[in-house]
This record gives sequence, C-alpha cells and structure tokens, in this order.
Amino acid sequence: MNDSSRKHWENVYETKNPDEVSWTQEKPEVSLDLIRSFGLGKKARIIDIGGGDSNLVDFLLEEGYKNITVLDISAKALEKAKTRLGEKADQVTWIHSDITMFEPSETYDIWHDRAAFHFLTNAEQVSKYTDTAAKWVRGFMVLGTFSKDGPKKCSGLDIRQYDEVALTERFRSDFTKIKCFTQDHTTPFGTVQNFIFCSFKKI
Repeated sequence: MNDSSRKHWENVYETKNPDEVSWTQEKPEVSLDLIRSFGLGKKARIIDIGGGDSNLVDFLLEEGYKNITVLDISAKALEKAKTRLGEKADQVTWIHSDITMFEPSETYDIWHDRAAFHFLTNAEQVSKYTDTAAKWVRGFMVLGTFSKDGPKKCSGLDIRQYDEVALTERFRSDFTKIKCFTQDHTTPFGTVQNFIFCSFKKI
C-alpha cells in the first residue's frame, strides 16, 4: 500500500467529521439512480471503490441490495462506516486496500467510484486501476470525477480532471460508454464542485 497516501487518508478520517470534508453527500442520488438504471436486481455484486464512510452503502442496504463491498485505503474511514451502520455492517464486505494494489477474489456486476479515480495522477496508477476494472467487472461501471470545470486539488492533494472524451478514451478498450453528464456538488461548507459522471457497460 502506498504509505504516504495511506497516512494522508488515515489522518483525514482521524481528524475530520463528515461535515468537514468536501465529498460528503447526505444522499448520493446520482450514484443510486445510475445503479438502479442498470436493472440488475438486488443480488447484483456491487463494489464501492474509495467508499470510505460514504452514505451510499446505507441506502443500498435500505433498498435491499444483498452483495455490497466497500473498499478504502483508510481503515479509519471503514471503521466509521461500520460504527454508523451498527449490526447492518455485518451484511457488507469491507476491504482495506489501496485500489492500485487491490487483488479481487470475485467479479463484480457493478463497479462504483465517486471521487477516488481522480486522485490517481500518474500513468502507472491509472493503468493498474483500468486493468483491475477490466479484469474483474462483468457488468457495469459508474465513475464520478472532477470535471474540467471542477477543482484542481482536493484534501490538499493534486487530482486529475476529466471530461467525457478523456474518460471514454481511458476505458474504451474494455467498456462501452452508456452516458456522461456533469453535476454540481455542493459541499457541506457551501462551495460548489463540478463533477462528471459516466456510466459504462463491459464489452
């Protein structure tokens, strides 16, 4: 695991509450709508990449999804999510890993990533991510990253901005684009960040 990245994110989740980090969403409507749009049913194997203590898992459980995995580089983030969910946490598979070093033990019907991929800023990291997704996704992928009109940094780290062309090109050898659109996200402290979301189907 990339030690500097791990330490950075452990510190973030050790020291900040959800209302103190920009990516917090009370209800991740866009992600939920895209996941529902695939029509795979409640037994679909879903993985949330960089899910941390995101509320997505709460709503997926509430809607009856049975096979949910949450992966994050921060053990503290996962711990916070488990605490929040209480007994429901036992219904989720939790994986503490850097996505660029993740070696899955199963395939996934839906790969969801909101605001993790854009932190991969060098070619080797991006290549490892795309190779893993290509090998282990059997159905669909949702990616949400900062757009060309979005921030250039997040949590003190450089990020990589994307547009529809760049995201589609990055995954085109293994995935067909379904649709892309931009969306403003209002942070807990009232600033606005522009995201691009793309959904893909495995070829």
